[in-house]
Amino acid sequence: MRGMPRLRVLRKVADLDALDLPIGPDVDLPRGADDLLIDVRYAGVNPSDVRATMGVMPQAVFPRTPGREWAGLVLEGPPELIGREVFGAGGDLGITRDGSHASRLVVPGAAAVPKPARLSLAEAGSLGVPFVTAALSYHEARLPCPGEVVLIMAANGKVGQAAAQIAALHGARVFGVVRRDERFAGPDDVPVRMIDSSSHDIAEVVRAETGGHGADLVINTVGSPYFAAANAAMAHGARHVLMSTRERQVPFDIFGFYRARHSYFGIDTLALDAAASAAFLRGLLPGFESGKLRPFAVDEAACFTLDRAKDAYRAAAEGARERVVLRI
Repeated sequence: MRGMPRLRVLRKVADLDALDLPIGPDVDLPRGADDLLIDVRYAGVNPSDVRATMGVMPQAVFPRTPGREWAGLVLEGPPELIGREVFGAGGDLGITRDGSHASRLVVPGAAAVPKPARLSLAEAGSLGVPFVTAALSYHEARLPCPGEVVLIMAANGKVGQAAAQIAALHGARVFGVVRRDERFAGPDDVPVRMIDSSSHDIAEVVRAETGGHGADLVINTVGSPYFAAANAAMAHGARHVLMSTRERQVPFDIFGFYRARHSYFGIDTLALDAAASAAFLRGLLPGFESGKLRPFAVDEAACFTLDRAKDAYRAAAEGARERVVLRI
């Protein structure tokens, strides 16, 4: 029998140095009639996990176990599901209810997604939050039609990589913005025209290479740093999705907004509980099963055991390029 430890955060802290991630025994996990008990094997560590643990997110309740995404085996539930490999994510996990950085997790039956055979448990356990965020963006602002131009700000972030894959899968022409001269960090066969924002004007490049048309859809994963450039690159009638920001206040041209018939969408995956998040993941299953969508590579050097959880949280907080994962 495997041990049953879990991270248990008792209170918020002011900074990462003060973060305490004690490993405690599994608490009693009440399971309703429609719930599953999961033997968690891998769980991704997202920057939002760190922010919630530090009390930046007002929704977070204490004490609790962090962790918004996971993959493992069904231990208890309907007989036909026992032993099945499943995965999932949720805006409530690690925020308003105990999350996945533990050996055991209780989720509603609707929150467990069958793991595609193409994916390892480590890959499945570390894709949920970025891919749900990207899928929600397209759900709110509409999936691109073939030939539409999608501009992704911070394209080499995890959400950016997921968004680029989904856009390319639907036949869009994808531009990706980064802060330096670098190639797309996602799959090599996903065509993304990368723009180095440190040396090129984003709107000029997009318009020059689309015959003056511009971007039909902007997926802005960082908010304020690219807000003005994204607006300048938008086509007539374009959509702009925002999910994060550094500064709350940005200059906004109201006249240009309504004359260009632009639309803006704000998304928040914390509003999606585990069952709602699983619905988006199920929608992506055909892509993962066919190999047209790919998970993030999991580097052994970025896999941490629970006793090194603080190292994992620090890596995620500092913007690790690798996918940070807990092996439980």
